[in-house]
Amino acid sequence: MQETSKQYDEVIAQCRELFINKMKDYGPSWRILRPRSVTDQIFIKAKRIRTLELNGETKVGEGIWPEFIGIINYGVIGLIQLQLGYSDTVDITSEHALELYDKLITETKNLMIAKNTDYGEAWRDMRISSYTDLILTKIQRTKEIENHGGATLVSEGIDANYQDMINYSVFALIKHNEGNVND
Repeated sequence: MQETSKQYDEVIAQCRELFINKMKDYGPSWRILRPRSVTDQIFIKAKRIRTLELNGETKVGEGIWPEFIGIINYGVIGLIQLQLGYSDTVDITSEHALELYDKLITETKNLMIAKNTDYGEAWRDMRISSYTDLILTKIQRTKEIENHGGATLVSEGIDANYQDMINYSVFALIKHNEGNVND
């Protein structure tokens, strides 16, 4: 489990660096996105991953791994938007956005540790394509919850679905970093 925690941190460091660099280019311009739009952005990335997994080729030169990074970063953006609500203007600094990123990633990692303990690191024996399918399922669930105004009867909320999408993406990137990229 300690190895998983270390590997998780290594993946997040890469994602965090990209998040910082994107904010240097654009600032926290994503504050304008409503949570539904964040969900759709994650859908686009997950759908592209699945298409590349099925077709085995890319027409634009980027593979699936940057898309998993994008799911992680948009997942955190979604969590921030749920926490703060969306804005019609950029209303936070890049520094504050990064503080929120770190806080929410810590919470998401803690959830992973708890689930990983209960499930005995079963993710290590799963196929990367299964993570993609699970992410797409979580997106569909999130859309349904959004269509019901965020209300659920017995299910986890949007935030938990975003956290699961982040964690499945981290697992995929850990496997990629280990050289385990084949189903």
